[in-house]
Amino acid sequence: MTHLAPRHLAALLGITLLWGLNLVVSKIGLAYLPPMLFTTLRFAVLAALLWPFLRIVPGQMNAMVVAALLSGAVSFALLFAGLSIAQNVSAVAIASQLGVPFTTLMSVALLGETVRWRRWLGIAMSFAGVMIIGLDPIVFSFWPSLLLVIASALAASLGVIVVKRLSRFRPLEMQAWFSWISLPALALLSLAMDRPSLAGLQATPWPAWAAVGYTAVFGSLLAQTGFYFLIQRYPVSSVAPLATLSPVFSVIFGVTLLDDELTLRIVGGGLVTLAGVLIITLRERRLGDSSGPA
Repeated sequence: MTHLAPRHLAALLGITLLWGLNLVVSKIGLAYLPPMLFTTLRFAVLAALLWPFLRIVPGQMNAMVVAALLSGAVSFALLFAGLSIAQNVSAVAIASQLGVPFTTLMSVALLGETVRWRRWLGIAMSFAGVMIIGLDPIVFSFWPSLLLVIASALAASLGVIVVKRLSRFRPLEMQAWFSWISLPALALLSLAMDRPSLAGLQATPWPAWAAVGYTAVFGSLLAQTGFYFLIQRYPVSSVAPLATLSPVFSVIFGVTLLDDELTLRIVGGGLVTLAGVLIITLRERRLGDSSGPA
């Protein structure tokens, strides 16, 4: 494993911190805005910032539409819907990590990838940890939230499988298309469900707008671009495992900023889930770096 330069290690820790704070800031924004409208505004900001990066790649656009709708509109709509009714951001942060084992399972089912015992162990641990969390009385009282977040992770994992079929797109180009393709679908959904009005938007307090701006600019654009920057310069096995720190930061921020109650069951289930995700990540990145057999 290649060691990161100190400045790049600091940048990676900063990225995971931005991701960790993202859910907490979003939860604050969702106290003022309904989830579909919040998601629409998030993608509107990204679309406005990234329009110069739109570039058509012949033969790839149909797959791009599917990938964008799954990993963009559907995934984020479900995530923010679940987060809006959750009473505990920590549980949401941990459950959202199921995207990693879901992606591995989808790779087996749809791409014929071979998975051996280490990754099966990681998959089992990931789901077992979330089940432990789900049985906590605090979390069980808002189980629909957890189901929405798990459905979000599943949609995102299906999107990743489609993304694997894409080529010749740079990271900012992919983010641009994800935003522009997702935006109209989300806008229609928000109009149907939320019926927003101009007067209502004008009366929205500044914390909601700050949350929208943060999740678009810091949580997505800067953090994601920075992550891809590091991935291009180091083996993914040196970079990706540290990304599992983001839910740890979410838990810390949830407890300190939102007064989340952290029970032993949530802590124990979270540790089991994150250990499973780390096993999968380390194994998959090692295989990806070496291009060896599974």
